[in-house]
Amino acid sequence: MNAIYEQTRPIEGKTATMNTISKVLIPNKEWIIKDGDKKIGSLAKNKKGYSFLRSGHRVDIKSIKDIGIISLDARPKIKYEVEPASYAIYNYPCSSKPFGPVYNVKDKLPLYAKSAKSKSQYCAGYYVIQFRKGWVKSFCPKLITLERYPYHGPFKTEQEMKTMLNTINKP
Repeated sequence: MNAIYEQTRPIEGKTATMNTISKVLIPNKEWIIKDGDKKIGSLAKNKKGYSFLRSGHRVDIKSIKDIGIISLDARPKIKYEVEPASYAIYNYPCSSKPFGPVYNVKDKLPLYAKSAKSKSQYCAGYYVIQFRKGWVKSFCPKLITLERYPYHGPFKTEQEMKTMLNTINKP
């Protein structure tokens, strides 16, 4: 998600407008700050406030306003990019764009590849898989994992998977 902010600040008795673009790297933690197409620096949130990195120098600041940005969470001035499409095959969610979706009738598994040239098959949906240490939640595991370990699934929602996990883990 990119956020675009417009800020006005006085320069020698004149008023200049600066378009500051904040590209979110990690939501609520790390951003790239640009002025138009020119990168100004990067901003990272830490325990004491923020660290602003520019030209190899780090400046610790307490407030975002210290570097001339109005607010990274200012709602009225944010323009959102289109959210990535959520993918599904046979009504089961998958983590990436599916290539060559196939339904394995014998095992009742919706299978897909992550690229056209990929040899690995993934199973769409949510699963509960039993490893040595116990039952683990999984989203779109590889087919080979399900062939090697006991599992329950596929589930269409995370809530269904959690319900099954709770049922399995009850003493």
